[in-house]
This record gives sequence, C-alpha cells and structure tokens, in this order.
Amino acid sequence: MDIAIIGGGAAGFFAAITAKEQHPFANVTIFEKTNRLLAKVKMSGGGRCNLTNACDSIDEFVEAYPRGKRLMKKLMYSFSNKHTMNWFIARGVPLVTQSDNCIFPQSQNSESIVDCLFEEVNKLRIKVKLAKTIKEISKKDNKIKILFDNTKNEYLFDKVIIATGGSPKRDGLLWLENLGHTISDPVPSLFTFKIQRDEISKLQGIVIPDAICSIQSTNLVSSDALLITDWGFSGPTILKLSSYGARILNEMNYNFTLRINWSGVKDYNQIKEYIIQIKNEESAKQINNFRPYNFPTRLWVYLINKANLNPSKKWIEATQSDVNKLSSIIANDTYQITGRAKFKEEFVTCGGVSLNNINPNTLESKKFKNMYFAGEVLDIDGITGGYNLQAAWTTGYIAGLLK
Repeated sequence: MDIAIIGGGAAGFFAAITAKEQHPFANVTIFEKTNRLLAKVKMSGGGRCNLTNACDSIDEFVEAYPRGKRLMKKLMYSFSNKHTMNWFIARGVPLVTQSDNCIFPQSQNSESIVDCLFEEVNKLRIKVKLAKTIKEISKKDNKIKILFDNTKNEYLFDKVIIATGGSPKRDGLLWLENLGHTISDPVPSLFTFKIQRDEISKLQGIVIPDAICSIQSTNLVSSDALLITDWGFSGPTILKLSSYGARILNEMNYNFTLRINWSGVKDYNQIKEYIIQIKNEESAKQINNFRPYNFPTRLWVYLINKANLNPSKKWIEATQSDVNKLSSIIANDTYQITGRAKFKEEFVTCGGVSLNNINPNTLESKKFKNMYFAGEVLDIDGITGGYNLQAAWTTGYIAGLLK
C-alpha cells in the first residue's frame, strides 16, 4: 500500500507514524510544500512546545474548542491528552505540568518534541520530501493521482491524508473545494487586541491575574489573566475572547469596545461596598496608598487619574461621587479596539474543510474516497493552552489508522 501524507506539521507527522505502525509493509511518504518541517511545533509555547493540557475530563477538555467540540469529544475517547502524554513519555521525553495545566517537555525546549518525532519517522523508514506543492489531484483507476509543481512525474497512491494546516485565505483551500468539499471561510483566531494611542500602553508588562473581559454588544465574556502590552492587550483572557469570537470580531472588522473588570468580581455592588469599606477603614491614607484587589501601584494610579480623582486625596475626603467613579472604573473600564495582532509567532485560523464532509469515525472524506483529513485543515480550532496541538495529535492518530 502506498500512502501519501500531505503536510509536514504535527498532524502530518503523527498521521504518518500511526499509518506506518498500523501498516508496517506500506510505503509512507510525507510531502511538505516548504523547506521547513514541524514549524509550529518549534514555535509553540514560545519555543518550549505546549504539547497538550492536563485537564482530567474529556467533557471539560473539549470545552476549549469553539469549533469542532463534538467531533473532538468523540475522537478523544480513542486518543486523548493522556494518550499523548504516555506516547511521548514512552519514547523517552519526560514531561512537566505547569500550575495552569499546560504540559511541556521537561527540557523546556520544543526540540525535544521535534527530535522525538524525527526519530520515529527515521526508525520507521518514512520518506520525507520537501518543496512539494500540489498542482493537481485526481482519481486514476483505483488510485489517487497527484501532480506536484516543478515535476512532470505523477504519483499514485492508495491512501492520502491531508494535513496541510490552516490557510489564512480561502484561496489556499480551493483545491479541496474543487474536489467537492465544502469550505468554511477561514478567519484568524488566537490574536491580541490593538488599541488607539492610550496612556495605558505605558503600563506594558503588567499582568492582572483574574480580569473579566467582554466585548460590548455581544455575549462574549472571558475571565483569566490579562497582560497590558505596548500595543494593547494580550494574555489568556484576550486570547480566549479572540478564539470564541473569531467570526464575530472578523465581521466587526476588529473595531469594537472592550470592557474590562479589573477586579475579577462580577457583582458591581460588591465592588462598591469594598470601596466604601476602604474609605471607612483606611480614612487617613491617601487614595493612591491603599490599592484594592492588590492592583499594581502603576495601574491603580492610572485608574485613579482616569476616574478624574486626585491620587493624593485622602480616603476620608472621598465623596459619594468619588466612590461611584472608582467603582465604575474598576468594574467597567472601556477601550476602543482598532485591530488585531498575531499571538507571538503562532497563527491559528478557524474555518477549513467542513466537518459535515468527513466521516466522524475515520476522518475519511465523504466526497473523495481514500482521502483522509487531520489537523487544522479541518474546521477545528482551540483556545491557547495546548489544545490545538492536541487536536493535531488526535486527528493525526485517527486519520493514520486508515480504517
């Protein structure tokens, strides 16, 4: 049996390894259109490779997928995050789990994961061919015929697994649409928010552990750590919003109002009561000398000024109006977002081949026999935290079974 894996990323490598392990006498070849293999694996987690998440429950785990949740739940019973951990550990890669459940190689270097995958590919004698862009794909007798750019030779395969990754533009998926597949328009996911020129940018580097962020005029809300940057806002809470709201924010052309509750306390009245309590108990102190919710000093002074109050004013001198202003700025601060920025060097898209076109048990195409799909080329994407790589391992494994 001749098997082609189109794409040399995480899903492609895992599909190739699984296919060769399941079909040891098959000829398995990975075709990569660039000259780089496992590029996103190398960049993941800031070069440390956040390869999965330690979340215990599959039901809870799949909540991290704004798109593809139902399919991932089904597939993870066959290959879960725990299977992923055991797979790498069994091949000599010790892992560590952070307090936020993100899992990394103990080396804190993505090369540990990359080297492991290369070792498996070499050990199994899987061929790898670089700079191979598909020009045409069609049926020939009972085989799948592939023509690549810069060559007149045609390749014939019994099975083909498509693991080309996400495409930032629909044009990159036209060749699959031409084979009869429905394409869900790709739009960016996992990005940070840019703001208009604002004094808050001077607070870059400050992290608020439990901020509640929401998008005005939508139901999008996220609670997690917020990072102030020199261009706007980042951190897990922003990345979650960008993921769950990928299509909505795209329709807004990335111009919208971001609301920030700096305290992490949902009830406005509770925040106001706390400010009144501070006013009564710390009356002799200046407003800037008692920081509610352990706010960093620079952020607290910024919020006081934004509320048009004098930081040197004593708490006992604070009026009811002052209390209302401080409570409001803590609970409902607003910023005009004017665009998006990539999350570090990673790029995730939502959209891709419609899951309605795929057999949910095998990931085989319903439109093109003996063609399977794995990874981000499918309309599956997750929030940050190891979930996107887990989708690659899971779908790569299932597709590689070639059932």
